[in-house]
Amino acid sequence: MQSLPVLIVDDETDILTSFDMCLRSNGIDNVICCENPARALGIIDSQPLGAMILDLSMPGVSGEEVLAHVRETRPELPVIVATGVESIESAVACMKLGAQDYLAKPVEKERLTASVRTALEVSRLRRENTSLRQCLVLDRLSKPEAFAHFTTVSPKMRQIFQYLEAICASAEPILIMGETGTGKELTARAVHKLTCPQKPFVAVNVAGLDDMVFSDTLFGHRKGAFTGAVTARKGLVEQAAGGVLFLDEIGELKESSQVKLLRLMQEREYLPLGADVPHPSEARVVVATNRDLEAMTREKSFRKDLYYRLCTHMVRIPPLRERTEDIPVLLELFLRQGAESFGKEAPKPSHYLVDRLSDYPFPGNVRELRSFAFDAIGRWDGGDFSCGPDNDTMAACGTEEGLGFPATLPTIEKAVQSLVREAMSRSGGVQTVAARWLGISQPALSKRLKKSGL
Repeated sequence: MQSLPVLIVDDETDILTSFDMCLRSNGIDNVICCENPARALGIIDSQPLGAMILDLSMPGVSGEEVLAHVRETRPELPVIVATGVESIESAVACMKLGAQDYLAKPVEKERLTASVRTALEVSRLRRENTSLRQCLVLDRLSKPEAFAHFTTVSPKMRQIFQYLEAICASAEPILIMGETGTGKELTARAVHKLTCPQKPFVAVNVAGLDDMVFSDTLFGHRKGAFTGAVTARKGLVEQAAGGVLFLDEIGELKESSQVKLLRLMQEREYLPLGADVPHPSEARVVVATNRDLEAMTREKSFRKDLYYRLCTHMVRIPPLRERTEDIPVLLELFLRQGAESFGKEAPKPSHYLVDRLSDYPFPGNVRELRSFAFDAIGRWDGGDFSCGPDNDTMAACGTEEGLGFPATLPTIEKAVQSLVREAMSRSGGVQTVAARWLGISQPALSKRLKKSGL
């Protein structure tokens, strides 16, 4: 995702060309060159800009007049004065008029690039602060459609949506943290809808990828780069050009791959396998993890420099137990979806069922609630849904104080079946794990599963 344009105003064509080439060679390729200061005033008034490089000595409209106009109409726009008039008095006068930096010609390439990068960062922070202030004061969303795929009434989630809107203009990476099942990928998709809905959204789970597979997956390769590379292959970074590249489970990334990701973040370029010339990266990077990356940096299992590069913008998605007000609306949604998939009429859950679910910690969060609803609908025979099918669903929803039961107690056999079913669901069908939770042997669990037809 590109930053807002850098406007260069100078009446000397050679200077414009030199500055333009310098910035583009350093990855700042959204540049507008203007040798007519009068026309520059029209550009300033008519379109968003990220920064401006301004010469002082120009015919017609002087640099001081342009600078004064910017301060009056666009005070948030950082201006860098680059002039051959090298004097303390001139520099002081420009700073009083609001210039952010003062460069004497000829300007060193490194100095120019550093000054422009700083100006763009200042511009980004000003826009984010303004947007966030408007969201918090007015308590409104400018693009509510970007969050239409969320079902929530939680104030915490609304604050997250407002923050995402505030930072959507930034090209910096976003780190999404949260437990399994909280909706981290949904959040990444919201970022995509906010920033570049017409461009690609490319997602990859990096957990377990060795360094070779990681490099090939993200960066691609040239023909003949390694044995079996009979054709060239585009990596996901190239596929996501101009869009969003979503890297899930970033906390599982191996250290050798972390180094390559850091280069992508810092230099905004990457090297396909077998290539000699780096390619520029135009993708907005969004990463997610259910691990504590800050703690991992202290344990030296995650690179500190990469963590600080990724955490420019951080979002923590609260677990379902911290936003129980969402349980009724999510339960209604999932029951309706489950009923449609089974060809049944959606039941109306009782207040008792909702209360008991609100007491349950939901370690699997929203994903677990969805599984619960679909399983309950699948077993529902059309009778009373006050507690679940056959009145035994809540037997699996226990708390530290004990199990919850419906008004009509289930038989021991039905309660045991419900408990076994829940253990198998949570263990992902792994009998050894479910048996350990239930306090029985794996053969005993297998026998019970066969006997009950589960």
